Amino acid sequence: MFVTNCIKSYNPGQHITVDEQLFPTKSRCPFQQYIASKPDKFGIKFWVACDLKSKYMCNAIPYLGKDHSRPSGERLSENVVMKLMEPFMDKGRTVTTDNYFTSLSLAGRLLSRKTTLVGTINKIRELPQSAKESSDRNEFTTQVFSTTGTTLTVYAPKRKKTVCILSTMHNIVEIGDNRKRKPNTVTDYNTMKCGVDIMDQKVRQYTVSAGTRRWPVAVFYNMIDMAVMNAHVLYQACTGVKERRVDFMAQLATELAKRFMQERMVDKEQLLLQQPATPHPGKRAKCQVTVQCKKNNATLRCVDCYKYTCGKCKKETDWQCQICANRSHQ
Repeated sequence: MFVTNCIKSYNPGQHITVDEQLFPTKSRCPFQQYIASKPDKFGIKFWVACDLKSKYMCNAIPYLGKDHSRPSGERLSENVVMKLMEPFMDKGRTVTTDNYFTSLSLAGRLLSRKTTLVGTINKIRELPQSAKESSDRNEFTTQVFSTTGTTLTVYAPKRKKTVCILSTMHNIVEIGDNRKRKPNTVTDYNTMKCGVDIMDQKVRQYTVSAGTRRWPVAVFYNMIDMAVMNAHVLYQACTGVKERRVDFMAQLATELAKRFMQERMVDKEQLLLQQPATPHPGKRAKCQVTVQCKKNNATLRCVDCYKYTCGKCKKETDWQCQICANRSHQ
């Protein structure tokens, strides 16, 4: 339901980034992940699609282990990208992925749905032999391979090291005129790859998460953090007001707490009205009539409003508080 509301509430821009998010937790969970390259090595993994410009969380899928609904022979990475991008297909958007997701078959499937792909690709996947060799390449050199609708750029940022970019967005690869002579495919990928990473950093900067050993609570914390992030994006898009996220979160928390306290006061008043007045001593409590009587103890309630009333605030022979007595005389 949360993801469905996120999809319905926002129309993302042209560029969408797909990557993984590792929510840090060590709670007991059958699908907990260990990723050594992450700062927090243990956690629950989510596949996330984010809008590049606003960092809005467009779609998310938790990793639950082996997916029996996935067709046999289909890569997990390819299946994840197609699921995340399904609500945003056929509209000319561009998706950016890293080398875990990118493949030639994925590029073809996305291109058939009017969606282009830009991403780094693993050298052992579907590449010609000349593209895999890096020992004889000079620094800042570029080699381009192309097939029908797909372009492969092999760029050498250092001697004997190459970076492979697979793109269906670029029909022509242009070489920059600066010192490093980066092609436009590498420059565009560096610009568009950071959507999910920045979203994760912003979510971790202001978080509601607390220590817990229950994995459903940890997942709920992550949902709350992403919901607040999306709410800030929607607030700025709908009102046009540029407000700091920390101020927006403080205002949001105040409004939610105020609404909760109002509902709590209504429930408390209804509970008091349901309790019968009794002239006999009962539970000992603080006087509820006036602010000045906070330190006075009372064991009897007012016969009209059922609030605890001390002897100082009693007005009549019946145990009636001053406020109700004045109201009855008026």
